Amino acid sequence: MRKIFFLSFLLVALFTTAQKKPDFLAANIDHSIAPGTDFFLYANNGWIKKTPIPSSESGWGIGNLVQEEIYSRILAINKKAAVTKDMTGSTTQKIGSFWKAAMDTAAINKAGLSVLKDYFNTIDAIKTPDDLTIVAATLHVAGVNCFFSQGVSQDDKNSDAMVYRLDQGGIGLPNREYYFKTDDRTTNVREAYKKYVTQTLQQLGMTKAGADESMEEIFELEKRLATASRKLEDLRDPYANYNKMTFNSLAADCPAINWNKYAAAVGIKPNLIADSIVIGQPEFYKALSTEIKNTPIAVWKNYLKFHLIQSNAGFLDNTTYMNAFNYRKALTGAKEPRPRWKRVLDAEEGAMGELLGQLFAKEYFNEKAKARYSNLVEAIRDAYADRIKKLSWMSAETKAKALDKLSKVSEKVGYPDKWKDFSSLKIVPDSYFKNMVAASKFWHYYSMNKLGKPVDRTEWDMTPQTYNAYYNPSNNEIVLPAGIFAVPGMKDDQLDDAFVYGYAGASTIGHEITHGFDDQGRQYDAKGNLTDWWTKEDGEEFKTRAKAIITQFSEFMPVDTLHINGDATQGENIADLGGMLLGIDAFKKTKEYKEGKLIGGLTPMQRYFLGYAYGWMYQEKKERLASQVMTDVHAPAKERVNGPVVNIPEFYEAFGIKPGDKMYRPDSLRVNIW
Repeated sequence: MRKIFFLSFLLVALFTTAQKKPDFLAANIDHSIAPGTDFFLYANNGWIKKTPIPSSESGWGIGNLVQEEIYSRILAINKKAAVTKDMTGSTTQKIGSFWKAAMDTAAINKAGLSVLKDYFNTIDAIKTPDDLTIVAATLHVAGVNCFFSQGVSQDDKNSDAMVYRLDQGGIGLPNREYYFKTDDRTTNVREAYKKYVTQTLQQLGMTKAGADESMEEIFELEKRLATASRKLEDLRDPYANYNKMTFNSLAADCPAINWNKYAAAVGIKPNLIADSIVIGQPEFYKALSTEIKNTPIAVWKNYLKFHLIQSNAGFLDNTTYMNAFNYRKALTGAKEPRPRWKRVLDAEEGAMGELLGQLFAKEYFNEKAKARYSNLVEAIRDAYADRIKKLSWMSAETKAKALDKLSKVSEKVGYPDKWKDFSSLKIVPDSYFKNMVAASKFWHYYSMNKLGKPVDRTEWDMTPQTYNAYYNPSNNEIVLPAGIFAVPGMKDDQLDDAFVYGYAGASTIGHEITHGFDDQGRQYDAKGNLTDWWTKEDGEEFKTRAKAIITQFSEFMPVDTLHINGDATQGENIADLGGMLLGIDAFKKTKEYKEGKLIGGLTPMQRYFLGYAYGWMYQEKKERLASQVMTDVHAPAKERVNGPVVNIPEFYEAFGIKPGDKMYRPDSLRVNIW
């Protein structure tokens, strides 16, 4: 009887303890910070204070926590495949062989740069500009960043057709601004890059003096290419970056580049060479043509060898990898390399992530979860339709077209219904570098093979295990991988609607749908074609309202003296604000909101906003923040929370924000677009 009594007492005690376990949202709140002072820190600083950034990382947050769980699952798949005897060419064989080759550090270090010998010989054989063009094409097929960016995509003005597209590129620093800005942080990055180039050339057998001289020649060449490159904000104009012409007309503008030979070398079929292509930035190609004519071949050879090594540093020996890592420390602030197994899984994701996704989706994203988020998409769509109908600033003519476009937004949730065919991808168990080149070639020819064929609108550009999502304007679709809905340590049926509508409904589904109506997305019609379907007056009114969000975000200064580029980030900021508004409208229709019950001491609307903030629970090192502000069209996490919420009346009501509070923004300054 005493044992039974004790057992009963223990069960009651455990049940009571479980009941008292802090709610996962409430546990992250820092009550020393008022929500009206800094909502991001109020919502997340409890977690931030007790969670240091690992020395191998430049930042740490919710995405990393989800990724850790994804890593553990994918790692198990790889280890199992590595010891399974399976037929050559099967999914299991490819995954197992990739893992074995990539984790064989002894063989990789012994080989050193010898695995690049054939490419070095090809580069050394260059004698003429035509040779240079053909070798650049060969390197593009192998996944090397040099000369420019190229690929196949849907035609912006004819979404039923695939088109070959050329864009600026070919520089080693993250973007053009790193070649010109003179602040201390950017200067340090530039100097670290120069040191990296010198070290790489020394690996090729040059003396220190010779490597320094060649480094300066490479850097000045890249600087001239950067001068001809457009700024981040200028790349947001789809009309200005759509210039259609034939290879023949491009050849007339850029005579030093033999485009017919280049096209043949990258695998464009002869009958398609004369067809129209799209040039993003014509002035860049004129500058490149001038450089090919005037820059000595010897400089171009060293440039190509450096970029060959830089593009593959992660798959080569430890010395080569560490040279690249030591340069990137200036960019990211990471103090030590990430564990090799994580780096290998990242590379595998890029090489053949959808193969892994087939196994991942089968095991970790069930039909119940897929139905929940598919239904949430429709709830968000209905909320958007209601908002469009009620807009006071938009004419009936534009509203009708906006509603038509919204109704035709297609959604892809969780994982593809049809998987890609990887049968032609050959993966061997004894060469990491060869496998990565094989993957680059596979994806290159997979893309080239789309030219002249109908658009496959069922295709996914992300894998099921990806913690991300996207809107594709040419397909007028939102793509929502299973990974984006994951919450660390939680099963989906443990998540209340208030949290889900903020975390997934606002920051993901609503965000992506709003991209169809942001500064770029609004310029594509319901069929995905770049065309102006707005009345002139409505278009101007949108721009006026968008200027308010540009102004708001340009005031933020996340690190040092660097301000957010409000112009370049406006699309993401519009999508964040739109997503939050749509999530609120949809959530208000739910049973949970109407019942108004407290969970974790929080009202439904408080949990909604905290759920949104949880999706941006992230901290970054200053180096990473500075790089993001200079190169990314997304604002940092803190501003992605504090920026939109101050424009939303329900935020003020939920947390009692009043005039005098730091977060208070008067009605006259609140952004109101959608």
